[in-house]
Amino acid sequence: MKIDTIDLGFEPVLLAPMEDVTDIPFRIICRKMGADMVYSEFISSEGLIRDARKSLVKLEFSEKERPFGIQIFGHDTESMIKATRMAEKANPDVIDINWGCPVKKVINKGAGAGMLQDIDKMVEITSAVVKSTELAVTAKTRLGWDESSKNIVEIAERLQDTGIKALTIHGRTRAQLYRGIADWTLIGEVKKNPRMSIPIIGNGDITGGKIARKMLNEYGVDGIMVGRAATGNPWIFKEIKQFLQNGTLPDPPNILEKIKTCKWQLEEAIEGKGEKKAIFEMRKFYSNYFKGLAHFKEIKLKLLTTEDKAEIDNILDRIAEIYT
Repeated sequence: MKIDTIDLGFEPVLLAPMEDVTDIPFRIICRKMGADMVYSEFISSEGLIRDARKSLVKLEFSEKERPFGIQIFGHDTESMIKATRMAEKANPDVIDINWGCPVKKVINKGAGAGMLQDIDKMVEITSAVVKSTELAVTAKTRLGWDESSKNIVEIAERLQDTGIKALTIHGRTRAQLYRGIADWTLIGEVKKNPRMSIPIIGNGDITGGKIARKMLNEYGVDGIMVGRAATGNPWIFKEIKQFLQNGTLPDPPNILEKIKTCKWQLEEAIEGKGEKKAIFEMRKFYSNYFKGLAHFKEIKLKLLTTEDKAEIDNILDRIAEIYT
């Protein structure tokens, strides 16, 4: 699969952009585990043009992450153009537009999945972004606003006509948020549409190698994107890649490997964003890092409440002693 001139190979597996999750350390881990492409956390166009530090720092990435995409979101054409040009200066491989984020604070501004209620404006902004940069532009969206407006087949055609180089589709409507089961049927319809020529990437409920193979086979998409299932479980990319290649599953990581990876991620995050913020954001990873451990509730509570890096290291060392 190619995004413009960027060759991601056959049946690539991509890491989805996720707020407060896909920072530099986690992206590097996922690339090492087999992710074929990674993206920034999604970045507000308004935040970028106001020089807000929270937005500017999200433009940073390591060369070892390439191919790397910066994802932006917004509701105003001029702001999106300016943000694109600022993102372009960071020299990513791709600019991705977020037309899929379902959270209220984003859609209330008409951005993210909020634009599914105004397809003409979505197309206008996408076209303007494509024309404003020499980089490949891609987009990520959902099936539609709600059950009565699953118009992704039309949306995909119109977005392709703006000049985007690939489209990722999450198999839920905005109204569903992340509830229920992702419906890949319409993703498959987009891929089968003879008008479509750009790569179509499927997203939603990819939780392992077997389901990845099933979705690729049944719906014919060019690649898949993994989101929430990768949080605290970067080994999912190793599992998916191996199963796609030879139909076998790798041995799961042992507890010592998990602790080593967890510690590295926290240390790198602290170096990049400071101890307080890094420790707070790391809390959403622990449940998956240590999923399935017996009698873990008390230890998990300590991990979720401790604000001291040295104490967290002690807890992780204690986990190693108990479970090895």
